[in-house]
Amino acid sequence: MNLEKRIEAFTQLGAIIGQYLSEEQVDSQDTRTAFLHQQVQKAWQENPWFTRGHILEALRSIAALLNRAHLEQWILQYPPLKQDPDPLTIGVVNAGNIPLVGFHDMLCVLMSGHIYYGKLSSKDKHLPRALASILKETEPELQDRIILEENQLKHFDAIIATGSNNTARYFHYYFKPYPHIIRKNRNAVAVLTGNESDKELENLAADALLYFGLGCRNISKLYIPQNADITRILDAFSKYEKLLDNPKYANNYDYHKSVFIINQVPHYDTGFLLLRENTQIASPISTLHYERYNNIARVKKNIEAQQQHIQCVVSHADEFAGAIPFGQAQHPNLWDYADGADTLEFLLSLNSKLT
Repeated sequence: MNLEKRIEAFTQLGAIIGQYLSEEQVDSQDTRTAFLHQQVQKAWQENPWFTRGHILEALRSIAALLNRAHLEQWILQYPPLKQDPDPLTIGVVNAGNIPLVGFHDMLCVLMSGHIYYGKLSSKDKHLPRALASILKETEPELQDRIILEENQLKHFDAIIATGSNNTARYFHYYFKPYPHIIRKNRNAVAVLTGNESDKELENLAADALLYFGLGCRNISKLYIPQNADITRILDAFSKYEKLLDNPKYANNYDYHKSVFIINQVPHYDTGFLLLRENTQIASPISTLHYERYNNIARVKKNIEAQQQHIQCVVSHADEFAGAIPFGQAQHPNLWDYADGADTLEFLLSLNSKLT
């Protein structure tokens, strides 16, 4: 299966997702969009954390990436892709924290010319099946290149596994004999200067609270200037008060609020989100940590020292020239690899490693 066919298959997938998103109701005779609609319904009905709105947002992000111009811009960085490799079987253990969080791994494995052997998360099994089905129907040569499994993976040549810090230790032990990428817990941080516009602060709220804050690219920690007015931030977050309509999120909010009150922990309370001054990067669901600073250069050093815990930085400060703009944390480019590990480069190197 040559590279052009792989590019075209994913371009068509992006178009079909876009077609589905543009239809208010799916009465289409196109079996691909009809099946996608069916799986979206199942996904949000079976997983309380997967709201219909969040699933559609994840699909929008994927559709935006899957156009020919973006795909070609991405693959130009990898000349070996033009050479069709002997296909290897790549085991992929998927996380299920947000909808379709493992899609980029599927894209990388198939684009590299290998066989995708995916272990589905019990929390997200319908949506990957939908996209896999569309790819197979669109490009028949992918029929034997996509294998989905709900149980333990067996017989693979290399592995990509994503999980918590605890499961990562298990992954390192169990997958030690194989070439691998093992990913752990990470979070995003935002560095504010105090000069952010109202719109940027609203975008900051989306970076923090989209998907209930469960993604590795969700902001869990704010660095704010010593004299910054934190009420501006709180006001910008107000559009997300409907998060409390989700019982699981509301339970987390009530629990942490009770803990803070009982233990007399100083905090801000928006009525749906708790902000607590804390030096830790990771924060629990329904809470957000913040830390005040006087010297932004020290903040940069602090972030660099904790890089292994940070997925990305959101800021417009000059000191963070490569940072992500506000509102873009959950919309990575094709070349924004999780944990900074170039997945496509790893996959392209396997044939030489295993011969």
